Amino acid sequence: MAFQKWLQKNANRLMLVSAILIGFGFLGKYVFANELAWNLTMLIASILGGLPIGIHAYQALKFKQISIDLLVTIAVVGAIFIREFEESAIVTFLFTFGTYLEKRTLEKTRSSIKELSQMAPTRALFADGREIDIDKVKVGDKLLIKTGSQVPVDGRVYSGSAFVNESAITGESQEVKKNSGEQVFSGSILVNGSLYVTAEKVGEDTTFGKIIELVEEAQDTKSPAEKFIDRFAKYYTPIVLLIAIITWLMSQNLELAITILVLGCPGALVIGAPVSNVAAIGNGAKNGLLIKGGEVMDTFSRTDTLLFDKTGTLTKGETEVVLVKKYGEISENLLTKISTIETQSNHPLATAIVRFIGSQKKEKINELDVVRGQGIIADDLLIGNEKLLTAHEILLTDSQKQSLREVEEKGMSIVLVAKAGQLKLIYGIADEIRPDVKKALRALRRNGMKKMVMLTGDNEVTARNVAKELGIDEVHANLLPEDKARIVSEFKSSGHKLAFIGDGINDSPSLALADIGIAMGSGTDIAIETSDVVLMKSSFAELVQAYGLAKNTVRNMRQNIGLAIAVVIFLLVSLILGGTGFVPNFVNMGTGMFVHEASILVVILNGMRLISYKNKKIN
Repeated sequence: MAFQKWLQKNANRLMLVSAILIGFGFLGKYVFANELAWNLTMLIASILGGLPIGIHAYQALKFKQISIDLLVTIAVVGAIFIREFEESAIVTFLFTFGTYLEKRTLEKTRSSIKELSQMAPTRALFADGREIDIDKVKVGDKLLIKTGSQVPVDGRVYSGSAFVNESAITGESQEVKKNSGEQVFSGSILVNGSLYVTAEKVGEDTTFGKIIELVEEAQDTKSPAEKFIDRFAKYYTPIVLLIAIITWLMSQNLELAITILVLGCPGALVIGAPVSNVAAIGNGAKNGLLIKGGEVMDTFSRTDTLLFDKTGTLTKGETEVVLVKKYGEISENLLTKISTIETQSNHPLATAIVRFIGSQKKEKINELDVVRGQGIIADDLLIGNEKLLTAHEILLTDSQKQSLREVEEKGMSIVLVAKAGQLKLIYGIADEIRPDVKKALRALRRNGMKKMVMLTGDNEVTARNVAKELGIDEVHANLLPEDKARIVSEFKSSGHKLAFIGDGINDSPSLALADIGIAMGSGTDIAIETSDVVLMKSSFAELVQAYGLAKNTVRNMRQNIGLAIAVVIFLLVSLILGGTGFVPNFVNMGTGMFVHEASILVVILNGMRLISYKNKKIN
């Protein structure tokens, strides 16, 4: 056991010594014409290079697996047996060098995760200035964050003002101003100012902690291509072993059988798909895209239908009250009570009303009931949409109905307020469309997206105005969360491969039901947990990047798999039929191993292209 650990630890050194010995061997033979030095150095190089390979083969056999290392080990032992020391030495060196390249490539593609982990804060300051290890911070602790420091927790500012760089969370380097009452995230950096923060989430529960955990899990999740390779290798290795044995029995040519074992190793096939998968997920992590593994990448690449939520997804969610219609006397107490009730909701429409009223006072609320998809009932007040009033038998006059239609026709969202069975207020609220959405949707169509559908709880006139402006194909309005989920199920059962994009809170059932759930980063915890893809900057440019990255990753994997299989077939056919007159006799162990290892290098380089991939169709 100790010897095995030593071999694994020093595998790279043994590879280097093996290379030096091979160099000395060639020097001894072709410069000094010393055959003994040639044979001795090549034999020692074969043994040093072959030991780690043999150990791996033995460990696999203990678990009843016939690995590629076993093919190489048998081939090397056979080459030594027939005194082809040059072949055995070069085979072991090229194989170990290929393994080294694979490890270095995977380490490089995982570097974004290492960078994320290193960015995690390790220390924090209590509000009184005392320093503490981050592991000892508890929820509710009051912390001070100074200029240049990392925010150690997810929390809420209770004093101070500062500019914060949230690129570790969103991938967006633009600084964001934080004031009292606003939320800050672990891993952000305070650029200018100081903040006093109450800790709400600590350690692995923070958004930053979840991001690291999610990306690490994603890189370990296998794609369908990788699962195919696992199944392929399970049967392929014994088949190659059997072909070599049959060839030896029929031809009595041991060297040919050994060469078949060596060249039959599908090294490029084994490394091709994982390199593509890990490189792509690393690309996403670096650009604020969280993609949960290779299987998600594969499914997303085949998506043909996008279903959108409207408020906070297609629109900014930064709503403003732009129109108010009053019926009867509206007292200051009524407005204060409306503001108090609406502070109980984080919906963008409620937030807009609170900002519009602007009252700092609070009214006592005895009973409060939230009716999903309709609004809020509090004491004798109803605040919500027309469905809420209808359900409580509050009838609108013809004049009020006309006013309601006029507001809807202007493309505004509507909130109605009724008191004691009478309509008192109509609020017309406008929500600006995200500036990048229109261009992004065109880019998605150019990338191959066929159908786009809006699902919203907003009124139909408002929804259709937004859809018309953005070129969306189909609109379903006035929906409850369960209605959205039902429509998602209907699309799915009709054979569409679909993705649903929402804020990850009210839309969590639809996110979970869709083939691919995509959440805007503003959905925080529920977005990260429920969805398959998270757009941390809540930008549609990220969506275009994610879709293009998924398609290119799957294409890249197929290229690697195709090349790897083609090279193995070419080598084996050329080797077995060489000299028969059907194909030229130019493949032997030396040339074959060169082609074999070159194919590994090609698929590695091809996979690494995904690290720097940028979708140009957004422009």
